[in-house]
Order: sequence, then C-alpha cells, then structure tokens
Amino acid sequence: MKDATFLVTAADGDSAVLQDVTDSQVHTLTTNPGVEVGEILTASIEPEPPMEVAWQVVEITDQRTIPVERSPEPPTKQAREIAADQPVGEVTRQERAGEGELHVITVPEGEAADAAADVHDDEETLARAARLDVDRVEIRADGQALSVRYLP
Repeated sequence: MKDATFLVTAADGDSAVLQDVTDSQVHTLTTNPGVEVGEILTASIEPEPPMEVAWQVVEITDQRTIPVERSPEPPTKQAREIAADQPVGEVTRQERAGEGELHVITVPEGEAADAAADVHDDEETLARAARLDVDRVEIRADGQALSVRYLP
C-alpha cells in the first residue's frame, strides 16, 4: 500500500493516471474513482493482483483542485528587483511570510507572457503547489520578471 498526495494527470471513464507529487512516480489505476485531470488527491493506493502492474484506490482522504491563475497585475517591486539581479533563466525561491513560496524567474525581454503561459500549463506547477500544500497559484509577468506565487 502507498499513502501519498497525487496529481491526476489523465482520466477517462474507465481509468486514471496519478503522479505522486513527492517522488514523481506514476501509477495507472484500473478504474476511475471519480477524478478529473488536474485534481489533487490525498489517497491510499495498492497494486492490483495478480500481476500488480496497475493500481486501485483503497481510500481517498482529500480531493481538491488548486487554481492556477494569471494575474493582470505586474510582478511586485521585490520580484522585479530579484529578476534584475539574476541572469536570464535563473530562478530564485523564497519562502513567503506565513505559508507558501515565491519563485522569481528572469526571462529574456519580451518573452514574459509566453513564459507565464508555459508555467500556467505545466503540470509541475500543480504538483509543486500540492507539495507546498497551498490553496492557489498566482502568476505575474512583465518585462524580464516572471513571478509565481504559491499562496495559502
């Protein structure tokens, strides 16, 4: 049996695929227990006999979505200063006061909107939010600064 937090990466009427947000291991379920792509599950799963290559859900203790939103606001002054002080492609991670994290990525001039779209669509953004146990993600982009705020 495995107890973990999972991101639902694929789902249809007959089955689903879960990714463990901690170790990235992928588990194919033999049935869909009522989940949709993009949901976060805290669950217990076990391999299904006899071959034990597919999994079944034993118990779901939490099932939720974490919204990932693109804010029309520009990055904060702090985020713009961090971006200006680091090379293109670098990421600075900072804990937020209280809960969550702030990630600041420096991108080439004029590519902030495309980078924001990539972060918005990346499954890893949701997996990271689940690992951090936050309630929402806010993406801000302008100039060379891209900020990803993982918020309670």
